[in-house]
Amino acid sequence: MRFVVRKTSRERFWRGFDAAIVDTSGGFAETPLFLNHSVSMHVGKPIKATCRCDGLVHRRFQVAGDIDVVPAGFSGAWQEDGPTTALMINLSPALVRTAAEAMGRNPDSVTIAPQLQLKDPRAQHIGWALKAELETDEPCGRLYAESLGLALAAHLLQREPLRSLPRLESGLSKRRLQRVIDYIGEHLTQDLSLAELANVASMSPSHFKVLFKGSVGVPVHQYVVRRRVQHAIGLLVHENLAASDVALQAGFSDQSHMARCMRRVAGITPSVLVRHAS
Repeated sequence: MRFVVRKTSRERFWRGFDAAIVDTSGGFAETPLFLNHSVSMHVGKPIKATCRCDGLVHRRFQVAGDIDVVPAGFSGAWQEDGPTTALMINLSPALVRTAAEAMGRNPDSVTIAPQLQLKDPRAQHIGWALKAELETDEPCGRLYAESLGLALAAHLLQREPLRSLPRLESGLSKRRLQRVIDYIGEHLTQDLSLAELANVASMSPSHFKVLFKGSVGVPVHQYVVRRRVQHAIGLLVHENLAASDVALQAGFSDQSHMARCMRRVAGITPSVLVRHAS
């Protein structure tokens, strides 16, 4: 089987996982032992396929959204009757351990079982979101993508019974929260990552993600977008700057990206805002 990578996260420097959209030619493919947890979601046209992993053999008519999970330390083999397209996601064992800790589970007892032709709406939702992030010309950034990777790892662990750890607190301390908020404000123009902000709070990314939302009520990537919109509104109203310059100073990729986010968050476009302010 031949593989052609259509889109990849390689140059986006996502931490803990990577993803790619891959066109396959059909035929037979066999992999050695995976070092990471492999999650592949069918995103192309339906095909007849046979998959083998850890003694499991699954013959099926594969349709968009079907998922195969091959854990680290396992190998897999596929026979496909024709060309199609798949979303390939590799989750590192370290990311899965981090997710387990955030869920209050013992990371040393983490196990993920092989699962073939899994039909899981939540996992599919994450997969489609990652595919869209890879394909768009205006990605939401590392913070958003890493949140999706962590969410996928946590969801896979929810399918496995694990021993509980002590219950985690519900929010960040005032000092930690203020430190993160200040850091975000000082680095709005940068492509902030989940790991970067977690490091500011001196905790793991998965722990930070849960506690930040518990403190402010929204996921961290949504909070960053809101801060950027607020900053852009202030510049548009009080500074004599072109909208394109405001977009860059507020951390957006370009003017159209800023307009979409502003409409979603504040219910107004930059052009309307400027007209009302003048």
